[in-house]
Amino acid sequence: MTTEVETLLAEIEKYCRDNGIAETTCGLQAVNDGKLCHRLRNGKSVTLATAQKIRAFLAHTNNDPGQAAEQVSVSERSASAARAPISRKPRPFRFYDNRQKYLAFINTCNEKWKVAERAADELRHITPQPPAFRLFDAGVGDGTVLSHLLRAMHRRFPTIPFLVVAKEISLEDVRLSLEKLPDRLVEHPSSVIVITNLYYSEAPWLMPRDVSKAAALNWHEISLEGASAHEYGEQLRGIDPLLVDGWQVRASEETGNPLYTRPSVLVIYRRDNRFLLDSVIPHQGQVRGDYDLVLASQPWRNRMSAKFKVDKVLLPLIRSLREGGRLLGIQSFGQDPGEEIIKAMWPGESVAGADRHELIQVLKETLGNESRGYSFSAGSDAKSVFKYQMHTLPEEIADSIGTSTLFAAWNAAIYAGQIDDERLEAVITEGRYLDATARVLHEHNGLWFQDESFVVSRRSALR
Repeated sequence: MTTEVETLLAEIEKYCRDNGIAETTCGLQAVNDGKLCHRLRNGKSVTLATAQKIRAFLAHTNNDPGQAAEQVSVSERSASAARAPISRKPRPFRFYDNRQKYLAFINTCNEKWKVAERAADELRHITPQPPAFRLFDAGVGDGTVLSHLLRAMHRRFPTIPFLVVAKEISLEDVRLSLEKLPDRLVEHPSSVIVITNLYYSEAPWLMPRDVSKAAALNWHEISLEGASAHEYGEQLRGIDPLLVDGWQVRASEETGNPLYTRPSVLVIYRRDNRFLLDSVIPHQGQVRGDYDLVLASQPWRNRMSAKFKVDKVLLPLIRSLREGGRLLGIQSFGQDPGEEIIKAMWPGESVAGADRHELIQVLKETLGNESRGYSFSAGSDAKSVFKYQMHTLPEEIADSIGTSTLFAAWNAAIYAGQIDDERLEAVITEGRYLDATARVLHEHNGLWFQDESFVVSRRSALR
């Protein structure tokens, strides 16, 4: 390590010791990078601007030693949260508060695969129009659903160019998503992948609504060279400084939700397909939306009102559809063993909020006469509700269930149920939660959950 990097690392280590916080937390709060110290120790450097931000953060919080413990954390979807204004008010609850819960959930349950299967089923209803199949993923997460869906898209449309716009505010999830792209770019060379941290009302058009933010839009175009997944992977790992700079976030003082610090757009494609993709590659200020498919999987907290979900998420997304385009919405349904665990600890608790029927009704009312331009399909439970499971081996659900299995099941239940840490403290202290979890696992010979889906499609002008 250079002397400058060693000095910076020593300052961070001292700050963490003095304030009793983890290095990952310091990295997240300072520059939205939980692996900052790990990278520095492995020889990575930082730009002068990044070093200044880190030192400004250390100096700011050291002026008030009590601030470190009260630093506002952000949601897991932004689990890489950066510095946020210090709030001495109780932090509002948000889903995805803990990244470890999130990673444990997605790696022990097959929800991602089931969502991708449901989304792939929509492809048979779509007839793409030139110059490309246009997909908007309203919350790409770690990229697992998108990578599965891209495979299905290639199988159905092997010769059609793809334009994929993926919204994601979490730096760590953007990194995980990029790791899954190289293979997709090899199988389907005529692909343009766009990742942005803009809001739902902005992301489909890749442009902030605020004039000053639009003028400061951080737009990068990455043309990958070579012909192998290994080469593409190396080049995508090399753009990490762009991500660290562009995906910084702050927490809203009112809601606690993560807000981008710098509006950013990252456009990725293969250079050897540049000529073919000339009319597909988006240009700043000229993106029209017109998506064939919009995937909105778990884009909100279940307990938010239907009006909030419609105004903040569904309205802008359906307005970005082209004629014949379809929005697939997916949210928790409940009425499953996971909810039984939650109710055993919090009687009367409901995992699900406004169901798909209520959402569609509120959406129609909000659209008014404009609703005539759309078709709405809630479907029957048999068609719209689907199940996903926690992975267990057949012999794991025996007379005596292993502790690791119980902890995994409990984590999955409280994650899907969106239970915040403050409410967890009391029941964990009592210790009854593992008994309740074991009882449900025995009764159902495992653990499974249910999601529900609905579709909104934009009608063709010919109808």
